[in-house]
Amino acid sequence: MNKILAILLALFTLAASAQTEEPAAAGQFSIPNSRPLRIGYLSYDSALVRMADYAAVQQQMAALRSAYEAEMQRVEDEFNQKYEAFLEGQKDFPRTILLKRQTELQTLLQRNVDFRRQAQTELQQAERQAMQPLHQRLTEAIARVAAHQGLAVVLNTDSRACPFVDPALSVDVSQAVNDLLR
Repeated sequence: MNKILAILLALFTLAASAQTEEPAAAGQFSIPNSRPLRIGYLSYDSALVRMADYAAVQQQMAALRSAYEAEMQRVEDEFNQKYEAFLEGQKDFPRTILLKRQTELQTLLQRNVDFRRQAQTELQQAERQAMQPLHQRLTEAIARVAAHQGLAVVLNTDSRACPFVDPALSVDVSQAVNDLLR
């Protein structure tokens, strides 16, 4: 991302130093013997959240998370019951039974930890897969708007990667992208 910003800065510096006597229109830089360089910007995350399918994906993910949490609670309750039974009977168990039950509890605990880890991985993968079509549609919409408006670059203003965009030298494409996605 820093390389891209450095390249953009270099292009803008070159464009600014090579300005012709006629000032470029808002959002444009001109380099002699080339077309004007225009940039756009938007908040990718905001555009993603405004998509109609986003709420449906979030509901699907909430239902999936709920199912995993219910199963994790069930296995935790099962472990707790076995552990309580172990604690109640440990003073009466012969040594071999005591060791066997300890081993069973350790195995069950490890399986529960492994299940929790696997569930987290599967949830992340399911979310990536569910969001992939939305990301693809949004990226395509941004590309179409950029092509239609003759933009060389569309900057994502999220996560402070681009803390300032001069509105006189750029174009906010948020509404155009939102309209295209409707």
